[in-house]
Amino acid sequence: MTGALPVALGNYVALASVMFFIGVVGVLVRRNPLVMLMSIELMFNAANVLFMAFARAWLQNAGQIFAFLVITVAAAEAAIGLAIVVAVFRSAATVDVDEVRSLHG
Repeated sequence: MTGALPVALGNYVALASVMFFIGVVGVLVRRNPLVMLMSIELMFNAANVLFMAFARAWLQNAGQIFAFLVITVAAAEAAIGLAIVVAVFRSAATVDVDEVRSLHG
């Protein structure tokens, strides 16, 4: 069964679309930066699902390599984002995105 997907490619696209739009809604609706970071991670994972599905469907390894790079970038983004949230919380004692906007000098 090389090259054939046990699940149709359209199902992977639908799953990734749902995951991506849940992430978009999380970024736009929620004002907590930790929830926003998790929503961005969800959007990255939606892209990874598509990379893996198309890599399997087209018998290419490039999608898996791109997914690995996206995971690496996501880990760096999470570490830096969490460090920024901690630094802002120490100085302002709040992590609300709307209130943090007023802190610029």
